[in-house]
Amino acid sequence: MALGCMMTGSVFAATLNVHNGGDASSLDPQKVSGDWENRIVGDIFEGLVTEDTHAEPIPGQAESWEISDDGLTYTFKLRDGIQWSDGEPVTAEDFVYSFQRLMNPETAANYAYLQYSIKNSEKINSGEITDFNELGVKAIDDKTLEITLEQPTPYFLGALTHYTAYPVPKHVVEEKAGDWVRIDNIVTNGPYKPTEWVPGSHVLTTINDKYYDADKLAIDGVKFFTLEDQSAALKRYRAGEFDILTDFPTDQFEWMQENLPGQARVAPFAGLYYYVMNNQKPPLDNADVRKALSMSVVREAIGPQVLGTGEIAAYSWVPPGMANYAEPAMVDWKDLSQADKNAEAKKLLEGAGYNAENPLKLQLRYNTNENHKRIAVAIASMWKAIGVEVELFNTETKVHYAELQEGQLDVARAGWLADYNDADNFLNLLKGGIDYNYGRYQNDEFDKLLAEANANTDAKERAALLKKAEQIALDDSAAIPIYYYLSRNVVSPKIKGFDDNAFDIHRTRWLSIEE
Repeated sequence: MALGCMMTGSVFAATLNVHNGGDASSLDPQKVSGDWENRIVGDIFEGLVTEDTHAEPIPGQAESWEISDDGLTYTFKLRDGIQWSDGEPVTAEDFVYSFQRLMNPETAANYAYLQYSIKNSEKINSGEITDFNELGVKAIDDKTLEITLEQPTPYFLGALTHYTAYPVPKHVVEEKAGDWVRIDNIVTNGPYKPTEWVPGSHVLTTINDKYYDADKLAIDGVKFFTLEDQSAALKRYRAGEFDILTDFPTDQFEWMQENLPGQARVAPFAGLYYYVMNNQKPPLDNADVRKALSMSVVREAIGPQVLGTGEIAAYSWVPPGMANYAEPAMVDWKDLSQADKNAEAKKLLEGAGYNAENPLKLQLRYNTNENHKRIAVAIASMWKAIGVEVELFNTETKVHYAELQEGQLDVARAGWLADYNDADNFLNLLKGGIDYNYGRYQNDEFDKLLAEANANTDAKERAALLKKAEQIALDDSAAIPIYYYLSRNVVSPKIKGFDDNAFDIHRTRWLSIEE
């Protein structure tokens, strides 16, 4: 296992073998979207701000920052001597270039909206403004970057830890264009750099010796394995081939607690597991049909019985515990008995013209994963109880999400893990024109309330507006919240520094291996 030389004590520099789930579609931080990709790009790139072991924002490429009294201007001082992996200096201009590239409509960065708090970013991204120099990101000098916001944004530093805010190497991107991200061209500024990328198999990284803290890294590199079969992953973990699993088959949880004590780790997680419905075409353009499907999902059975790991039933769109939000809004039928929910669901379907002679027929999509399949089978059975006929359809993760973004769905499984600690991050998923609004829900009043909330500098008033918007979406049955996530990892006892946190982010720079 240990490939490097011995370090102090019993800690070895070594290659970490990580079961990473889905296949990375890119290593370009402005082109990725999944947690499996975040684990890789968050090791090989670093933004102005990065995360500590608890996923809290700490200085990254910037050593410090100042915030103006009105909360609109952030001035970042870059660290001395920071470099790209090819030895070129990282400058403030690299960040200006990267934010402009993110907002350039031609980049087609699906996640650009996460940085819309930056002045003029949305107008540039929509094409309304064509002069990229009007973006509120300026290089004062090589080591000083000034970012101006549209309005004070309490979560802005948290948003800067997201990979949309990572810099890309201007000197390489301009020379190589779309090929800059190929393994023989790519240049990075994080603790690690990629040395091998075999689509469908793995990404291999090694220490970036130009990183400012390279001498403190205890792990030589990581092999991120693509593998969506969780049972196979668990077998390989037990055989010593993997050091960390980023998910596990939940029907094995009890066995692991007994036979792998302390290794299966389940922790509260700022995320939502949900089903989207195609709001744009019959039959799911009918709010009564959507409501019937949502009401008949027996959420309380999913976490404890279907999964066995105890996930909490979700009746809100925003998970509890988001900063500055208090209690989220809830569906108004939450406390009915399941018998009453099902009776109302049948009545709604009958009113929409569906009955035993003319049953509602749907296709339910999910990405390949034993737990997603288990949930889909259970929910198909719950819908059968109200007379709905369901065809199950699964594809690999990359294909699944590509098709959802193209609107190819009746009902489909999705999940969202918070990018920053704010209710807005979840509510944006239902906003018109957002790529991750897979069901194409459209409500002008909802969109208007989000805009009003984010223009409001009073935290309580802002929260009230966001909650009002959330209630509209819930009353519309825009989508089906199912449960609030728990993170599920399996971590070898020899791995040190892996701290459970609400964002399930565990950067390799904080880990070590003790043999």
